[in-house]
Amino acid sequence: MITKDIELFTQNSIRITEGDRRIYIDPFQMRREPNNADFILITHNHVDHFSPRDIEKVACERTVLVVPEAMADKAEEVSHLVAKICTVKPGEYYTFDGLRLETVPAYNIGKDFHPKSAGWVGYIVMIAGHRIYIAGDTDETAEALNVICDIALVPVGGTYTMDAREAARLINIIHPKIAIPTHYGSIVGSKTAAETFRDCVDTSVKVEVKMLY
Repeated sequence: MITKDIELFTQNSIRITEGDRRIYIDPFQMRREPNNADFILITHNHVDHFSPRDIEKVACERTVLVVPEAMADKAEEVSHLVAKICTVKPGEYYTFDGLRLETVPAYNIGKDFHPKSAGWVGYIVMIAGHRIYIAGDTDETAEALNVICDIALVPVGGTYTMDAREAARLINIIHPKIAIPTHYGSIVGSKTAAETFRDCVDTSVKVEVKMLY
């Protein structure tokens, strides 16, 4: 399982490269302006996940922007930067310009930062026969516990999402081949959260710490 083409910048800001296609998820605080996105996937509308300034840095004339249906109006803020906008609902299957996706509900249990009623999502992206799960801002939900994937990128920072131990428990249940911690060391969660996560994940799952900044 190759993860060299998965880059984690900060928070949940991710780039996946597949051949000559580049897929960005929640671009945020980007330090460069590559303007080379074929797809931008947005999990929800919080400022560290939907950042028009950072979408402008990565979007180009061919970019397909994918957002939760509840964000359709808000996404119009950046409609001039992309070729088109596609909306998704939680728990569905989609194909956009050859990119196959599943959406997984992303929400909190016992706290109100990310209510289930908002319709926000994580994504399972199908690339080269692999299922890559980008959980977004979520807790250890029933839907997350039923995810089948090869690679899982899960938040570990706590407060707004699972903490490191909760995320490790999720990983130990869904048991991907590789797990990558996200959403820590910046706005929330200590920089040591990734190591706590690694220590709590079963040794049969490979943990890769890839946060660049």
